[in-house]
Amino acid sequence: MNKTFFGHPVGLSTLFFTEMWERFSYYGMRALLVLFMTTPLTEGGLAFSEETTGAIYGLYTCFVYLLALPGGWIADRLIGARKAIWYGGIVIMIGHFILAIPNEISFFVGLIFIVVGTGLLKPNVSAVVGDLYGPDEAAKRDAGFYIFYMGINVGAVLGPLVCGYFAENINWHLGFAIAGIGMALGLAQYRLMANNLGKIGLKPNIQQDTAKFESTGNSKLAGLIAIGTIGLLALLQFTGNIDIFTANGLAEATIILICIIALAYFGYVFIAGGLSADEKKRVAVIFLLIICAAVFWSGFEQHGSSFNLFARDFTNRNIFGWEMPASWFQSINPFFLITLAPVFGAMWIKLSAQNLNPRTPIKFAIGLILVGIGFYLMVVAAGIAAEGLKAGAFFLIAAYFLHTCGELCLSPVGLSTMTKLAPRRYTSQMMGMWFVGTAAGNLVAGLVAGRFDPEDLNQMPDLFMNFVYSGLGVGILLILISPILKKWMGDVQ
Repeated sequence: MNKTFFGHPVGLSTLFFTEMWERFSYYGMRALLVLFMTTPLTEGGLAFSEETTGAIYGLYTCFVYLLALPGGWIADRLIGARKAIWYGGIVIMIGHFILAIPNEISFFVGLIFIVVGTGLLKPNVSAVVGDLYGPDEAAKRDAGFYIFYMGINVGAVLGPLVCGYFAENINWHLGFAIAGIGMALGLAQYRLMANNLGKIGLKPNIQQDTAKFESTGNSKLAGLIAIGTIGLLALLQFTGNIDIFTANGLAEATIILICIIALAYFGYVFIAGGLSADEKKRVAVIFLLIICAAVFWSGFEQHGSSFNLFARDFTNRNIFGWEMPASWFQSINPFFLITLAPVFGAMWIKLSAQNLNPRTPIKFAIGLILVGIGFYLMVVAAGIAAEGLKAGAFFLIAAYFLHTCGELCLSPVGLSTMTKLAPRRYTSQMMGMWFVGTAAGNLVAGLVAGRFDPEDLNQMPDLFMNFVYSGLGVGILLILISPILKKWMGDVQ
């Protein structure tokens, strides 16, 4: 009898635990990032302003996902997904240990290492999960991604609890070092259980002669993007519209860069990618879903920034005389994901068996609407804080719950849909573009969080209200255009 992992291919267990430890390191460190940067120098922090902190946080979380595009390209054309995962994990581990060095320069160097490593690992581990299933196993593939998502969130629960405790109570840099140890454990597990994956992901997805032809086109495209971007940014710098020598200005410039990359890439794929008419329609759906995902993540990623600061400064964290570390709130979302992911996975399979499973655009719309409702609760909490009172932890917990339900309607479904809609020769790249959309949302989240001013409490309700409007508005619009997207998707759910 062939071995299985909860009824799925046994290779899923390898990817489950690899991603679990990688997410332990990522979310453990992320829970500390904003708190560490805004903590006074006398308490071991960097004493950055909220605006600078928000911009740096946005740039970091943005580039973590933005580099998924070249990471997917490297795997597709050069080394295969399996090697990309391995080398990416090594670079991530080194980055965390560099962060453990108490120096401002090492702080930024460590972030760069983590960004590069995650760009290699993140899109390719998801692409390999998709390759475990056949083309006629759509519902089972969705369920497999939910199990994989549970692995992500086991790590995401443990990371903030462990790293956060040692960082806030003993030493910030010890927290960063523990994140590095987590990644080291993930690498050891990946190497020991690699045989479970068989030959999946060992070789690039396309033949070398095709790669040579397409890499020439991609090189020309990259050159045009670089020239156009440099010219535009130079013009904006010269006119004074953007100061790229500040963290905030660099973040704004990066938004422009992301838009140029996304439009140029999809334009190139449509025009010179050799797609059939049906493939072009499916890629168009991918493009629209990525835009919706960016809107979703721009709100969701407030968890690590403005929500984190709100938990520290304006939330009653007292439990029978003991004050809970603010970073521990970062474990609430992944805890809900662990408990709810099996429920959602089973629900989609049951609905699919009855031909009632909502199409992907409807699931995305539900996710966006739930995010909007969750932010309305934070509007109420911000109003309480504006009156000089501490808001109850209920508001953050309830917002996290609604956002988690929204995430389960959008994120694992989105990962699975990218692998189903993407043309085979572009699978890892389209997965990379999915993370480019995530990058854009993360960067917007950081810029908005930079407006979170603890000295001006009256602006907080308006800040959170922006996400109520965007979540509800885009969600409703997506419902209205879903019949068109359904036709373009063909038989893909």
